[in-house]
Amino acid sequence: MEKELFNLCEADSVEITTIVDNLSDVLLPGNKTIVRPSLGNKKGKISKSTLLAEHGLCLLIKVSVKGQTHCIILDTGYTNVAVPHNLEYLGLTLKEIKAVVLSHGHMDHVGSLKEIFGLTCEGTKLILHPDAFLPRSIQSDFKQPMYFPAFPSRDTLEDWGADVVENIEPLLLCQDYILVTGEVKRTTSFEKGMPGAMINQEGNLIPDTFKDDQSLVINLGKKGLVVISGCAHAGIINSVLYARQLTGQNKVCAVIGGFHLSGSAMESSIEPTIKEIKKMSLQVISPMHCTGFKAVSRFAEELSQAFVLNSVGSKIMI
Repeated sequence: MEKELFNLCEADSVEITTIVDNLSDVLLPGNKTIVRPSLGNKKGKISKSTLLAEHGLCLLIKVSVKGQTHCIILDTGYTNVAVPHNLEYLGLTLKEIKAVVLSHGHMDHVGSLKEIFGLTCEGTKLILHPDAFLPRSIQSDFKQPMYFPAFPSRDTLEDWGADVVENIEPLLLCQDYILVTGEVKRTTSFEKGMPGAMINQEGNLIPDTFKDDQSLVINLGKKGLVVISGCAHAGIINSVLYARQLTGQNKVCAVIGGFHLSGSAMESSIEPTIKEIKKMSLQVISPMHCTGFKAVSRFAEELSQAFVLNSVGSKIMI
């Protein structure tokens, strides 16, 4: 049975500011698509502090429509150090944030939840799939399973100030200008998730198929869709195909976020992914976080006109 089409309203533009990513480089040049953070302050002095990178992701997304803006956060990094530090460094406040969306329940996306909700207004929504709460581990290449840090309980999240909303199905936010995909339909043959990943469901340890993996979709009308992923454990191509299916919009102008192509176990998926991405004729491709050096380098080679190298504090404008 086909999903119903979601009436994702057309926005004028979107800005994606990176609060945390795996790379920090204060010397990268900007261009019309990406603005880099300043080295100094208004008095012309270089700061003694700097932006912090970590193996995690946190994006501030601002959608503009006829002079109004809608702001959300996607993911909150690995630790409780880098996100609050970088927010202060960049002079960003979170009082306008309408929701925090978790792409999935891994530790490198939930580390600053408490700190984020300490900066947002009371009643800010936390959007997540119910499987994000489940215990997880990884077993590949290890004699014993390695257990992931425990995910905060619903009671703890509410104590931190979150209005917890569990979603399995797609969900519209911010007056229908942002779509959360919910569980992503799997279509491709080469996107097989994360080898060795396990999840505990009702006391049974089973292979983790990442039902909780979800992305964001923004509709820029004639420009096309913007698809933003956290790790894309469901597959970045699957995520884009599902965004098209949900909206009825075939044109995609930007694909941004973590694609989880790092490591030897994922290498076989790099070239098929690039092949499919090239068919989309994107305006912007910005692989982040867990995409990995080899895959990022291949994206830069094969899609040089659309490729944007991300770094902490950078702002992508579409």
